[in-house]
Amino acid sequence: MNEFTPKLFSVLKNYSASQLIKDIVAGIIVAIIALPLSIALAIASGVGPEAGIYTAIVAGFIVSLLGGSRVQIAGPTAAFATIVAGIVMKDGTEGLIIASIMAGLILVVMGLCKFGSLLKYIPDPITTGFTAGIAVTLFIGQIKDFAGITYMNGEKPIETSEKVMALIRNASTINWQGVLIGAITLAILIVWPMIFKKLPIPASFIAVVVTAALVKFLNMDVNTIGKQFTDIQAGLPPFSLTKSMFTLENIRGQFSNAVTIALLAGIESLLSAVVADSMIGSKHRPNMELIAQGVANIASASLGGIPATGAIARTAANIKNGGRTPIAGMVHSITLLIVVVFLMPFAKLIPMPCIAAILFQVAYNMSGWRRFVKLVKSSPKSDIIVLLITFALTVIFDLVVAIEVGVLLAAVLFMRRMSEVTQVEGWKDVDPENDPDSIDLRVLPKNTIVYEINGPMFFATAGKILQITPKEGTKVLVLRMRSVSTIDATAMRNLEILFDDCKSRGVQLVMSHVNEQPMHVIEKAGFVELVGKDNFCAHIDAALARAKDIAEKT
Repeated sequence: MNEFTPKLFSVLKNYSASQLIKDIVAGIIVAIIALPLSIALAIASGVGPEAGIYTAIVAGFIVSLLGGSRVQIAGPTAAFATIVAGIVMKDGTEGLIIASIMAGLILVVMGLCKFGSLLKYIPDPITTGFTAGIAVTLFIGQIKDFAGITYMNGEKPIETSEKVMALIRNASTINWQGVLIGAITLAILIVWPMIFKKLPIPASFIAVVVTAALVKFLNMDVNTIGKQFTDIQAGLPPFSLTKSMFTLENIRGQFSNAVTIALLAGIESLLSAVVADSMIGSKHRPNMELIAQGVANIASASLGGIPATGAIARTAANIKNGGRTPIAGMVHSITLLIVVVFLMPFAKLIPMPCIAAILFQVAYNMSGWRRFVKLVKSSPKSDIIVLLITFALTVIFDLVVAIEVGVLLAAVLFMRRMSEVTQVEGWKDVDPENDPDSIDLRVLPKNTIVYEINGPMFFATAGKILQITPKEGTKVLVLRMRSVSTIDATAMRNLEILFDDCKSRGVQLVMSHVNEQPMHVIEKAGFVELVGKDNFCAHIDAALARAKDIAEKT
């Protein structure tokens, strides 16, 4: 039952006063980062700016209290912006509340059924494709506010293609003062971190303060949050549920949206937790994390918020500023609660072009374009097809269609790939004494370990690569791949993660007997140059000789 115990209860056993101070400082800094982002993401989602802060407060606190990660920071994220905006546009806030609560219930059930480990069956090209697609749609959706464009005919475009056409039709209404404010914001976002690397104050917060002051004191004709949202609420989050919402018709109508929100929340939260684990050397509890995310989304929707998930950027900021326990995430939520109670009226002064510029940067950071380009250059053709189709469907249609088609296509292409490489042979009774290549007949060099991978390495089995952990004192890790007939992009990514882990531990990776198809993928990915050509050996004897040579030199 340890997997269903919140991390908070585990870390408090050895909690110290010094760590408490670090967690408080980290929590306050993360709150300063989350404040402009939460407002911007709420506006991008088609709801009031206060809804984003409510989400960060409620979901952030609950995920820290009940979650399975030591350092996860939860709140609104860019991944949900286009989905939420579409739901609000079609079905209003009532539809969003229903979809979010249903998604929360689905996440709780997923956690209780121990589905935390099953999300690895979503291939890397699909997650990369829809993440890049979301980034593009988010960017396009913010051009209107960045340029101060006014829709003369009162259009309310939903699809990305409709937004592009509306922008073209109304391009003559560009507000150049708004463009100037947006450009100043982008300049601050880019330059501030370069000049003031050690200061904990985020560039987005500085940009908000500077541009709000410019618009206010220069009396610039620029749209602000106060002009666009005249009924901003301050104070504690309101209870938003009514009995009339949960009709059978409404539940049926929001089911597909709920599944999409739940799937995306689960994927993003667990990815964030995995990244956090690699940064602090910890191990999260995936099923408890899913349950916490489910409860958080139910509570957020009930109290005027929007869907929430683990935020990778805010989680990383928490770690970099000394946060090591869920206390930091709880402090982050409490800090935002103080802001919303006492300082929310000042949010009316924030210019909309500033919000749009912040979201431009968010879209750029989440796009993962380097990973996208690398997959296109180095992956098997089937993975590239899945990547491009998922990306295109996300931009042209929506995430629901993209994930459904992407997963189906990945499954079909995988089965085709397996049919090409799998052979049926008569069973042979082989024991170590009769197998001249058996590792049992060899003496391993000092400080060397050998792992042998049997079978194809694809997205469903790639996670086993990350289970390889060199012991203390190990100098060489030999990876024997004589039985690996094929490898895909997800497995290749995990090999790169394994190499980085070995490098950080001072362990040299040596590859033995890499077959033709895996070698082709490895070469395209640039992994040979990374590991070193001399560390690719044709036979286990050559690999062990190489390992002995390395171990003796170190």
